[in-house]
Amino acid sequence: MTTTAHNSAASDQGSKGPITDAEIFEAHEGGKLSAELTSPLQTQRDLSIAYTPGVAKVCTAIKDEPQLARTHTWTGRLVAVISDGSAVLGLGDIGPAASLPVMEGKCALFKSFSGLNAIPIVLDTNDTDEIVETIVRMAPTFGAINLEDISAPRCFEIEDRVKEALDIPVMHDDQHGTAVVVLAALTNALRVVKKSFESVRVVVSGAGAAGVAVVKILADAGVKDIVVLDSKGVVESGRSDLSETKQFLAESTNPRGISGGIGEALDGADAFIGVSGGTIDEAHLENMADDAIIFALSNPNPEVAPDVASKYATVVATGRSDFPNQINNVLAFPGIFRGALDADANEITDDMKLVAARAIADLVGDDLEPGYIVPGALDSRVAPAVAEAVEKSTLEAMAKR
Repeated sequence: MTTTAHNSAASDQGSKGPITDAEIFEAHEGGKLSAELTSPLQTQRDLSIAYTPGVAKVCTAIKDEPQLARTHTWTGRLVAVISDGSAVLGLGDIGPAASLPVMEGKCALFKSFSGLNAIPIVLDTNDTDEIVETIVRMAPTFGAINLEDISAPRCFEIEDRVKEALDIPVMHDDQHGTAVVVLAALTNALRVVKKSFESVRVVVSGAGAAGVAVVKILADAGVKDIVVLDSKGVVESGRSDLSETKQFLAESTNPRGISGGIGEALDGADAFIGVSGGTIDEAHLENMADDAIIFALSNPNPEVAPDVASKYATVVATGRSDFPNQINNVLAFPGIFRGALDADANEITDDMKLVAARAIADLVGDDLEPGYIVPGALDSRVAPAVAEAVEKSTLEAMAKR
């Protein structure tokens, strides 16, 4: 794969001119999803098999053996994409109805990249107990649950409680999908600059859903020195304003005891990972280590513009499709869910996430370069590779139990 191919999506978009509002609204009119039949309904015989009386035999069989629902309904290939509309993209709390275009888009990505069916479900409540109860009560319909765009810190409790209550895969993609792709990108960025997980100093700006998950997965991968910042500065144990989640971060990061703000944190740092929605003054980047890495992932406006970041870093990535090295969740979640469902797993584990990150990183081979550390969002190799790795790892883990 050549550098030209890496950037084909951006160049294709440019050759057709800028995307217009009219084009966007026309594409969304009527929604982006539809339901299709997998069996014909053209004759009386077809009707008798698909519906009454034939369907009663399948119902009775499932009543006696509930696991048959996974193979004799669409449950085994059906994901619920669930949101309350409280943290949508960079738009914030826009409510359930306004979040539907995003949830439909997520479902379209599931279908396109993993072959899984997915249904958008938006809930008209921000109450944690109501959300958990609703999800648990509708769960028999689905093979897996993808939580989406739910604000922190409620998202942590909701995910934990839903996972505990159900025996199907559950994942809050804003946390873990982001973290998986960040780990894949950092794996290859470190290859470019010839540094190791064990020695690298990482600064994570943002202590919300994505930031917490990034910290956890980097620690699992072997990173020893992580400093986290929120809007008030370094998250450290000396602060009295920390939530339970931030107290966990304070106790598990910042081994050198840094205090202060972004300037103190970036002094000598090897890598910056921004998931905060804030901005970084260029002056703070000057004191980063040689061959620095900058992942400015806030959308649509990165914490630092790529052309500015490139003055101080060897490897630069964003969350945008119009710059090289897009760190996009679509590289992770379709394959993770497909692999988990193919393995008939009842949860998504930390090991699955690590395996997924490794599979994404491994797709970049001899063509590794500063401008190409992760596959493109439309790379058709990604979801199958992730699914295969997750399924294999899961089946091996099950065999050892």
